[in-house]
Amino acid sequence: MTKELKKRILEIIAVVVLGAILIGSGVWIGWNAGRSYPKNIVISDAVNIQPGASSSVADFSTFWAAWQDINNDSLWVPSTTPQERMYGAISGMVASLGDPYTEFFTPADSNQFQQDITGNFGGIGAELGENTSTEIVIISPLTGTPAAKAGLKPEDVIVAINGSSTAGMNVDDAVNLIRGTVGTNVTLSIYRQGWSKPKDFTITRANIQVPTVEFSMKGDIAYIQLNEFTQDADGLFYNALQKAVDNNAQGIVLDLRNDPGGYLEVAVDLAGYFLKPGSPVVKEVGRSVPEQDYTATGSGALSNMPMAILINGGSASAAEILSGALNDDRKVPLVGERSFGKGTVQQLENLPDGSSLKITVAHWVLPSGRILDHDGLVPTYAVPLTDAQIAAGQDPQLDKALEIVKDQINGIPLPPPTPANVTSTAGSTTGN
Repeated sequence: MTKELKKRILEIIAVVVLGAILIGSGVWIGWNAGRSYPKNIVISDAVNIQPGASSSVADFSTFWAAWQDINNDSLWVPSTTPQERMYGAISGMVASLGDPYTEFFTPADSNQFQQDITGNFGGIGAELGENTSTEIVIISPLTGTPAAKAGLKPEDVIVAINGSSTAGMNVDDAVNLIRGTVGTNVTLSIYRQGWSKPKDFTITRANIQVPTVEFSMKGDIAYIQLNEFTQDADGLFYNALQKAVDNNAQGIVLDLRNDPGGYLEVAVDLAGYFLKPGSPVVKEVGRSVPEQDYTATGSGALSNMPMAILINGGSASAAEILSGALNDDRKVPLVGERSFGKGTVQQLENLPDGSSLKITVAHWVLPSGRILDHDGLVPTYAVPLTDAQIAAGQDPQLDKALEIVKDQINGIPLPPPTPANVTSTAGSTTGN
């Protein structure tokens, strides 16, 4: 690197702005102030409908008739409260949307959720979600956590938790069973593709503290692994780039495998190292929220740096935004396996009694117009990674990425793309 390039990199930190919008379980969440005063709510599409009326409104006379019949006749009414039945009705309304990311939280669940997104819990260090078969699956075992050390992998299906079947269980219920007191054990029955039957993994819960950025040199190529887009990721990433400068790195491999995402603004800020100022990174497009464009900031000192990005089924949300933006703008090669496909925005709405709704309000749209949700990112070069290779300490995905960056450094044309022809495990994600 030239002295001028080094100088430009050192200048970036002065103009990069740290993110302030939290992506809860890999997403951005908008916080609304709690209501401390009465509020009049006008419902425009809920009436007691006469026969033959328009189907564009809901007939609440049916709801109240059902409510009264349950109150009068149900065997189980004495074991519930009217408030609990009302919460059940809201949960059913949420379920009717068919969106795994939109959730209703009772006051107790709402408090737990807010603890979760601030990291105040003991768990195993994995992101959970639902696959297209509504099975509870491992999305990302975070590096260095009990889940990773136990050998859990993306797309592992959790069949049972402490002997309780997960059939019909939602992600939040699974998370609540897995979390617990630090130092205690939880047993997960795991089914993995290719296995004849599930296997039990007994894992000791811990406080989850993941190293955000890891750096090493692979010859003259800087290898930077980003495990999560946390609040401090920007500064730590800058430190890794400084090390790359000090070691006269000629290229970069950015490893975003098993990165579940985090703060949107951190993804946008990191894009500023690799894209020219003002380049589009991602657009937020919704039905009731203003359309918003996010563009790269900084000097773009590394906008011509040879590089490749590693992704897999555990790469989600902010990790997909950064990877997709660099792939769209600079055609930075993506190496590995199809990403998870988490491309929607959730907003938290606090309700008057302390309950809350987490509502999907928008899509993330990449500069090319690609919508991330469900489909994820298809790698430019599909390279599988098997259990046997992991056990043998081999990493053909990293080997391929290093080969590609070396070719860029030496001016050798890259080989034709070999995209993966596989589906993603799109669904909801929740950390535990």
